[in-house]
Amino acid sequence: MVRARISNWLRAVLSAETRTGIITIAVAIVAIVWVNSPFAWSYDALIHWKFGFPGLTLDVHAWAADFLLAFFFFVIGIELRHEFTVGSLNSPRKALVPVAAAIGGMVLPALIYVAFNAGQATAVGWGIPMATDIAFALAVLALVAPKSNPALRVFLLALAVVDDLGAILVIALFYTPSLQPLYFVGALLALGLFAVLQKTRFGHPVVLVAVGLGIWWLVFQSGVHATVAGVALGLLLATRASSRKKSLADRALAVFLPVSSYLAIPLFVLVSAGVDLAVIGASATTSPVFAGIVVGLLVGKPLGIVLFVWIAERVFGGRRDPSLNQGDMWLIGTISSIGFTVALLINELALGDSSSGAVGTAAVVVASVIGAVASFVVAKRVAA
Repeated sequence: MVRARISNWLRAVLSAETRTGIITIAVAIVAIVWVNSPFAWSYDALIHWKFGFPGLTLDVHAWAADFLLAFFFFVIGIELRHEFTVGSLNSPRKALVPVAAAIGGMVLPALIYVAFNAGQATAVGWGIPMATDIAFALAVLALVAPKSNPALRVFLLALAVVDDLGAILVIALFYTPSLQPLYFVGALLALGLFAVLQKTRFGHPVVLVAVGLGIWWLVFQSGVHATVAGVALGLLLATRASSRKKSLADRALAVFLPVSSYLAIPLFVLVSAGVDLAVIGASATTSPVFAGIVVGLLVGKPLGIVLFVWIAERVFGGRRDPSLNQGDMWLIGTISSIGFTVALLINELALGDSSSGAVGTAAVVVASVIGAVASFVVAKRVAA
């Protein structure tokens, strides 16, 4: 019974994120075509259009990055809770190899970026090539290896979930420009209230949503990137089901996974992936930012993942699924080089609205395209 419930949960997440990745690819293409068309002025007008309510007015880009993307991270929080309780990371032995793979896929790209940008102001962007885009990666895997071993998809999901946890910690610890202690303490207290409320008769979904929105506002005002609120809320949701009802986490996932998949991620990509192809010239492609991101993602990601898997197995006694071979690890490493959504977010936080930020966006898009093509080549070689 439990195994069937886990299997259904995993199937729902994987299928939704695969569809999301395909939509994300299409939306990214639309954004790039739009920015490079005679109507580029309307794209700029859209992302800078401001609206809101008294006390909080943001432009469309900020609403997408700070508010809508919080739903995406809320779903990630639920996925993290699931993986660490009943999923593929619920014991040290099972978690060791995918966790090591994720760490390697974060550390080596960051070091490569720093090597290219050492001593320069742009070195602050070291977090950009660390990220793996779950939705994009699963979509590419479905496209390049539609009949792949199911264990491959589970391993990739576990790796990407840990990778996203690392990205969240990096955002919270290193890309928070200034902290407002009162709002931050208020957010922590509100999170405590949320955790308690859901276990009482007052924990009606409407009440919990209202408290959740209040937590988002407090985190936003604290200076910590507001998407962190989404992760925290997802991690706190109760996972215990009763004989009559699904768990609160399962019910929330059913409601918010479509919001994340078909609204939050596509809109964020639409307003973030608009790259003027004129930027990708000789001066951009030879810049340390461009080189650090592209080499970090395309070389650092797969090499770091394969290397750390080897270390986990040879040094610490980790064991991967016996059906996964070395070629599968290289395929996972190559697909993980697609860092689209979270990489774009960290690029914005690190480099901002500057010429370096524009180059960083272009580098993320270029690396993602090359990574997708490389994944197709590697998949063919693995299947051969």
